Amino acid sequence: MPTENFKISDWVLYKNNQLIAFNKPAGIPIQPDKTATKSLQDLGEIYAKSNLFIIHRIDRPASGVVVLAKSKKGLARMNAQFQERTIKKTYLAVVKKAPAKNEGQLVHYLRKNEKANKTQVFDEPIKGGKKAILNYKVISKSDNYTLLEIDLETGRHHQIRAQLAKIESPIKGDVKYGARRGNKDRSIHLHAWKLSFQHPVTSETVDLVAEMPDDAIWNFFKSEMR
Repeated sequence: MPTENFKISDWVLYKNNQLIAFNKPAGIPIQPDKTATKSLQDLGEIYAKSNLFIIHRIDRPASGVVVLAKSKKGLARMNAQFQERTIKKTYLAVVKKAPAKNEGQLVHYLRKNEKANKTQVFDEPIKGGKKAILNYKVISKSDNYTLLEIDLETGRHHQIRAQLAKIESPIKGDVKYGARRGNKDRSIHLHAWKLSFQHPVTSETVDLVAEMPDDAIWNFFKSEMR
C-alpha cells in the first residue's frame, strides 16, 4: 500500500448517488489483479457500501482521478461520454529530458503487445495499430526535470508513456519505457490531474481536480504552480 495508515475517505474527490471519484495513489490497481494488493474497486466498495463499476482506468504506477459508477445506468452513460470523446482528460508528467518544442501535438499509431504488457509506437499506420493523439505543453522546469501538461484526445493503452518515450522524453521512473532508473516505490511521475464530464443524470458539468502526490519532485512543482 502507498501509505501505512490511510483512510480511503481521504482519497474521495466527489460522490453522489450515481458516481464516486477518488484521487488514486500510485501503486494501487484499479481492479483486482494477480497480486495481493487491494484494488481501488475493492476499497471503494467497502467505503461506499455498494457495488462499484469501472468506467475508465489509469495505470497502476500512476496516480490521480478515477471515477467509478454506482449503477449500471450511470456506467452506461459515462461509457458513452468516453466513447464520444466528450470527456476532457488532463495529465501531468515529469520527464528528465524536455521535448524539443515547448508545446505540440503527438500523433502516432499504437499496437499493444499483450505478452509484454507494453505498447509499440509507430509513425505510420500499421496493421493492428490504433491512432493516438495527445497535446502537451511545458508548464514548469526545475534544475533536473520538466513538468508537462498533457491533454489526451484518445485513450490508448499506455498512451502517454509510450508516446513520450517515442520522442525520447520518458516519464521519470518509467523503466518499462526507457527511464534510466525506477522510483523507489515503483511509481512513475504520471498524474491524472483533471477530469471534466457531464453528470449522467443532471447533465451539469463536473470538473474534478486531484492534488499531486506528496514527494519532493511533485512538491517542488506544486509550489511553482501556486
